[in-house]
Amino acid sequence: MAIIRSLAFGILVLLNSAMWASATDYTVGDSSGWTTGVDYTKWTGDKSFQVGDNLVFDFVSGAHTVTEVTKSDYSSCSTSNAISNSNSAPTTVSLTSAGTRYFICGVPGHCSSGQKLAVTVVGSGSASTNNTTSPYYTGTYSSASLIPVGFNAVILTGLLMLKFGLFWA
Repeated sequence: MAIIRSLAFGILVLLNSAMWASATDYTVGDSSGWTTGVDYTKWTGDKSFQVGDNLVFDFVSGAHTVTEVTKSDYSSCSTSNAISNSNSAPTTVSLTSAGTRYFICGVPGHCSSGQKLAVTVVGSGSASTNNTTSPYYTGTYSSASLIPVGFNAVILTGLLMLKFGLFWA
């Protein structure tokens, strides 16, 4: 019986920690947000982006855009062949596959002033070399969306332990 209790406790800990370690939400530019005057190459320098992570672009709605483009359009600051575009803040982009993703601000002059971001994503997703994967944008963001998954795992495990009498006496 002690082995079953230990196993159940181990599963509870594993489920709870796995839910929290599954993704990281990065606020692009940290406290500066998505704006001109920020060195986004420097900002990405100490980060490792994984499949499942999210980029949160925080800016004043209407003042900037989050436009995903190809590598060529990133280099030339062109929005003519945009993969996707959002002008409402905050904008959240899910990093759903491995590869390099390119983002620029489509407001004239902003990209050429440095408001552009290249992010290399590593992980178990399939590598994307043509960068045509459309991201999933949402107009709102809340870190609370992660809580129910981990919380539900804890509750479910606790209920199972109660049902099978696996709590210590």
